[in-house]
Amino acid sequence: MTVTDSPPPAQTAADRSTVRTALLASLVGTTIEWYDFFLYATAASLVFNTTFFPDQSSLVGTLMAFATFAVGFVVRPIGGFVFGHIGDRIGRKRTLAWTMFLMGGATALMGLLPTAAQIGVLAPILLLALRIVQGFALGGEWAGAVLLAVEHSTPKRRGFAGSIPQVGLALGLALGTGVFALLQTVMSAQAFLAYGWRIAFLFSVVLVVFGVVVRLKAAETPAFVELKRDDEVASRPLRELFAPPTLRPTLLGMLSRWGEGAAFNTWGVFAIAYATSPSGPLHLDKVDVLVVVTAAALLMAALLPVSGLLADRFGPRPVYAVGIAAYAVAVFPVFALFNTGTPGSFAIGIIIVFGIIHAGFYGAQGTLYASLFPTRIRYTGLSTVYQLSGVYASGLTPLILTALIAVGAGAPWLACGYLVATAVISVVATLLLKPRELADL
Repeated sequence: MTVTDSPPPAQTAADRSTVRTALLASLVGTTIEWYDFFLYATAASLVFNTTFFPDQSSLVGTLMAFATFAVGFVVRPIGGFVFGHIGDRIGRKRTLAWTMFLMGGATALMGLLPTAAQIGVLAPILLLALRIVQGFALGGEWAGAVLLAVEHSTPKRRGFAGSIPQVGLALGLALGTGVFALLQTVMSAQAFLAYGWRIAFLFSVVLVVFGVVVRLKAAETPAFVELKRDDEVASRPLRELFAPPTLRPTLLGMLSRWGEGAAFNTWGVFAIAYATSPSGPLHLDKVDVLVVVTAAALLMAALLPVSGLLADRFGPRPVYAVGIAAYAVAVFPVFALFNTGTPGSFAIGIIIVFGIIHAGFYGAQGTLYASLFPTRIRYTGLSTVYQLSGVYASGLTPLILTALIAVGAGAPWLACGYLVATAVISVVATLLLKPRELADL
């Protein structure tokens, strides 16, 4: 896809201020939402496998914690359908306020949950219920945040604008792992397991209040305002999405995301358990691993806008495809590096695949998927592609990798083969996509 060479319309100071506010609202909102969502992932690796599933072996406890992690991804498509419909019917801004309220409330309540030692089997049941609410809320978040940024921007800056919500994901992960690392540094292991982890979850209340205030200052996107003015709002966006001609880009979009979802949840979630598990091959210090993942996520956040600028220059599709291919090439060497068993080698591997390679393609993803659908069903389209694919691409990845490593008697090579296969599928599907020109969004 080539980016149009026609000059963007002149922007007044008020226009530029509106765009900056929209980008800030998109960034702050996604940072907070992903902080909440991935805080659970970090806790699943370090806390929940013992506090909510204490009667299981280390492996089974980790699998059960990751299973509740995966449930959040299973529910996300439902949230995507519901909030996508609302976002295409009443607008992007109002929908995003509701997703943040739901996510923040569920995360804060997790911080108040009694453990299995206190209330028995009811503890994991309540944890699962709150994870479902988290997944439902996040189902409508990502697409709305991308559209808030992309639909406010000028054609020549839409790649960059689409990378800003992705920065929020990296910052949210870094914030979650960073807070956990800090808490484990300033308090004993016993204190952290007893109550320290709850501080990170309750901190969400402060973040959500700030995020809602910022989001309410943003204006509705010009694309949706024009759609509503012309009385062209879709009455059944989901039905339109799964009918020709949008069925093909919907299915290809979901396949193209497989590699990205698997990659993120390998390096940002599974790698933490792989490196720190007592039954695993590395036995690295938990705080050291969290610091490394935090540093890689911060590097990713810094490089994601570069990916967006490359998408403006070359188009989001080739940038995304090349980046996924680079991830496929790196998988086996990086796990070989991990298995040398030193903190330094683990750090180098995570920095390469997560901080650099993932940033190279993830920044182009939002704009690529936004370019697949017309305005009237764009919120539903983005939500469906990202969230429905998340069930197999993201949520199941830690479970699949854990199981494959167990089958391989502790060796990671079967898991590596699976990750490479997801990348190949993604590259082929991406090359088959036919996105719209950025000027036509």
